[in-house]
Amino acid sequence: MKNIYQKTLLAAVGFEGIALHSGRKSNIKIYPGKENSGIIFKRIDLKKNNLVEAIYSNVSSAKLCTTIENDHGVKVSTIEHLLAALYLADIDNAIIEVDTDEVPIMDGSAKVFLDVLKKSRIIELKAKRKFLKIDKKIELVDGQRTISIEPNDETLEVEFQLNYKNQIIGNQKNIINFDRDNFNDVYESRTFCLYNDIEKIKQAGLAKGGSLDNAIVVGEIKVLNENGLRNSKEFVNHKILDLVGDFLLSGYRILGKVKCYQGGHELTNKFLRKMLDTKLDTKKTKVTSSRIPENLNIAKSLKLAVNA
Repeated sequence: MKNIYQKTLLAAVGFEGIALHSGRKSNIKIYPGKENSGIIFKRIDLKKNNLVEAIYSNVSSAKLCTTIENDHGVKVSTIEHLLAALYLADIDNAIIEVDTDEVPIMDGSAKVFLDVLKKSRIIELKAKRKFLKIDKKIELVDGQRTISIEPNDETLEVEFQLNYKNQIIGNQKNIINFDRDNFNDVYESRTFCLYNDIEKIKQAGLAKGGSLDNAIVVGEIKVLNENGLRNSKEFVNHKILDLVGDFLLSGYRILGKVKCYQGGHELTNKFLRKMLDTKLDTKKTKVTSSRIPENLNIAKSLKLAVNA
């Protein structure tokens, strides 16, 4: 039976690591959240205006990661793997303290976050969970990239397909039903990039903390990480992980069948904005976006085959 009540942690848990893009040390602590509060980041390195709500309309950039920003210009970036872990751990409400502007990358997946959260006690709150039920197909086409969602009353199902010229990544496709399937391979799958793109990424001022410890680096004929891949579909599984994390920014548990081709953070955020401004079969008040950035992703202009 589907959990209909909101959940949060009983006690706080903490993590420390390196921020992927800034290269700085980053510490976070996840505290229990009140019902209907959602996920809120708190920049404890700042004295005021330091709360940033994790909601799709606060996404201000998708430069190789998802960045949210409040009305005072305070940002938190690389939030997608942590959000995916919260989704998979069944947590709806939390306050996340962070001592810099970026969540630590850990091992490049959601594994470290989720392993700790699964060992933590999670409690049920009195308020009912907010589900979003799709009653008709919604689709967004952006050049060769597409994403759509169709009705599915029971669960979230994601079908994702990649099409890379690199022979190692190639054409990968996977379908995950998050109620029915084992999603271990998804949350353990790491961010990746092509070796030939590393210098361009560095020149863009990004991935200063990147290493073989927190990302898969792909050469022309092999994966450069000593132990190779964690699973045979790690590239596409990581894209599914990113999508689930970005979908939590909707403020709902979305029920539907998602199909995505060549997507990423930018496409997912554009899709959430379109979907949540469309009349849906839901008893909740329609959510509207307050600001819609036109250019969310520097990776497009740099033509990088990279994914955070």
